[in-house]
Amino acid sequence: MKRLSAVAALALALAGCDAAVLSGGGESDSALDIPEVADGDISEATMIDVTRELSSDEFDGRMPGTEGGAMTVEYLKTQFEEAGLQPGNEGSWTQDVPLVEITGSNFAPLKVTGGDGKAMSFEYGKDWVGVSYRETERTTLADSELVFVGYGINAPEKGWNDYEGVDMKGKTAVILVNDPDFGAEDLEGPFNGKAMTYYGRWTYKYEEAARQGAAAAIIIHETEPASYGWNVVESSWSGPQAYPQRGEDAPLPTRMNGWIQNAAAQKIFQAAGQDLAKLKDAAREQDFEAVPLGVKASTSFDNTSREYMSQNVIGILPGTKRPDEYVFYTAHWDHLGRCTPAEDGDDICNGAVDNATGTAALVALAQAQAKAGAADRSIVFLAVTAEEQGLLGSYYYAANPVFPLDQTVGGVNMDAFLIAGPARDVTVVGPGKSQLDQFLDAALKADGRVATPNPAPEAGYYYRSDHFAFAKQGVPMLYIDGGEDLIEGGREAGEAISADYRDNRYHGPKDEFDENWDWSGVMADLQLYYRLGRMMAMSTSWPNWVEGDEFRGIRDESCAATNKGC
Repeated sequence: MKRLSAVAALALALAGCDAAVLSGGGESDSALDIPEVADGDISEATMIDVTRELSSDEFDGRMPGTEGGAMTVEYLKTQFEEAGLQPGNEGSWTQDVPLVEITGSNFAPLKVTGGDGKAMSFEYGKDWVGVSYRETERTTLADSELVFVGYGINAPEKGWNDYEGVDMKGKTAVILVNDPDFGAEDLEGPFNGKAMTYYGRWTYKYEEAARQGAAAAIIIHETEPASYGWNVVESSWSGPQAYPQRGEDAPLPTRMNGWIQNAAAQKIFQAAGQDLAKLKDAAREQDFEAVPLGVKASTSFDNTSREYMSQNVIGILPGTKRPDEYVFYTAHWDHLGRCTPAEDGDDICNGAVDNATGTAALVALAQAQAKAGAADRSIVFLAVTAEEQGLLGSYYYAANPVFPLDQTVGGVNMDAFLIAGPARDVTVVGPGKSQLDQFLDAALKADGRVATPNPAPEAGYYYRSDHFAFAKQGVPMLYIDGGEDLIEGGREAGEAISADYRDNRYHGPKDEFDENWDWSGVMADLQLYYRLGRMMAMSTSWPNWVEGDEFRGIRDESCAATNKGC
């Protein structure tokens, strides 16, 4: 799950967007074919049973490459078949996803020397975490000069380069989380104002540091701009880490990527004779120049590597009139496996909310769509692996699609259902990006619900779940969460439930199934998702990204190169 805070939403009539924007098929928004559809017969019992089963201790946290991960794949194959689907990959229920798992151990402290002459030592887990993406038996960082590179961004199209004029070979980049517009009051600015861009994501920062030749990259953690606490960093970055297997000619990553607590970073900058707060302010400006800190970092740890295969699970309900046009439902089946123990010693991250609920929703929606009968277009149900390791399963599918992307209409991603009771609204992550908003508008109207303005675009949730892998390839996707304007208690109650989950259960051992959960709000959301999928599957339209969106050109180029689909 990658959305944790207050409500995001949608201006229902695409306020601020050109109403005459054309879709890939040359239609204006007003001309989109959006059929009315009846309610679906969605089983609450299925949601409960599948969520309970997948989040039980027997599945050991559903870590890819483990027995619990293999059990999950076999369970989903059975559930998809019993729901009435057909195997989605040329007669197979699965798509192999080749991964490598690297487990670090025997971590030495992070030692920093120089500056005022004193040596500082920072404890692994408490002060910093680090991993290697290289398949080496031991990672050693020895006297690597620390260079503060601001937000670690190289964006030529924006005239912005935090690495300009500095040779990073053998050095360690120290990087701020989020992007330079963090804290803006509106959506105006070189990096979309308060709305985080992909440049603000840790994945980009590590990739860019490697391109610059850095030996290591360390991000300074702060809860507000990161949108999650240190406990999430510690649990997510300790234990086995999975990555895609690299090809022979793939560029090398850094030796080590990591995070450091803000308080520890302040001590390092002070020892270097620098004021971290002032440098943070300077890093917001386009003319910022990287600052060598004059101190050196050292650490080491052992690595155990293994190559293994995980699987995406794919089921399909073939269409009747246009079976070679595809509508997708996606959710990730994996979680963290074993993680940092709770006070009671429980170390299984069961992932009941994140994302046993979303996986259960795939099964329940498959049942409902099959009961309703085949639609005009084919409906694909894709349960992806290794989302928690960096969207690996969805990225692999998008790079190796079973169904051509230029014949993929769009879809809906489901990543964690907070059990909060019925709400008057829904949360839409990344609103106003595509004409799928028009389908959502119609579905919400039919359900008597609304979407509300997005108060937290700075969290960058659009870049943090599996729909993003499709979007990067040009396929329009909706990412919708439950609302927080609850029927009982309003927004205050909804925000309290979100905060409680974020602070006490997210990515921890206490994300467990509760027999007392009230599923009524979840079932209302599933009715919306059912309606959206059915509308797209019965439509003749090919919704596109709005004019000017970052993914519009990719979709247009894809559509122009084919005689089929969009």
